Amino acid sequence: MSGDMQPIEKLMRTAPVIPVLVIDDIADARPIAQTLVANGLRVLEVVLRTEAALDIIREMRKVDGAIVGAGTITNPDNLDAALLAGAEFIVSPGLTEDLGKAVLSAKIPFLPGIASASDIMRGMDMGFRHFKFFPAEASGGIPSLKALSGPFGQCLFCPTGGINAKNAVDWLALKNVLCVGGSWLVPKGSPDLDLIGNTARTASTMNGHAE
Repeated sequence: MSGDMQPIEKLMRTAPVIPVLVIDDIADARPIAQTLVANGLRVLEVVLRTEAALDIIREMRKVDGAIVGAGTITNPDNLDAALLAGAEFIVSPGLTEDLGKAVLSAKIPFLPGIASASDIMRGMDMGFRHFKFFPAEASGGIPSLKALSGPFGQCLFCPTGGINAKNAVDWLALKNVLCVGGSWLVPKGSPDLDLIGNTARTASTMNGHAE
């Protein structure tokens, strides 16, 4: 199963931050993706929380260099819709047996959400070793993930939920964290591309493992 996990780890190592994107207007899709990619963030997670989300994925896939995935996938029907839209990886807030089996069948890079030791054990039973720690801050924050790293040292994580420009580096300093997910890069409303570009450029150079 380790071979199946390599693609998701490669994605997690592409950049320290994965923008978590909630976009309502399809006209904003390509400009936002172009700005993020141009400033060092190629892996983009479009969450299925808006009516336009699937069309947003299709538009962003047209941007050179962008690696576009779908987030908030909670069942096999969501998964099928995301795959049809061209999603290149899948992120879920949790993990069920039905969703896990469907993802394994689809052979697509997957980050299932976990918040506890039991969640991780269930994921490991299905062959997963890479997880989204969610909601990161509400689930005990850095101390919680540090504690989980003891019994689950073979697992790697992308914390998401409550991550921001101020605390991202602290999360990235954990040895079992390859990247973080964050919505701070693209605030809601009409996109300010200059601001998004500056924020993305800063995020793309974050390195919590400097020591």
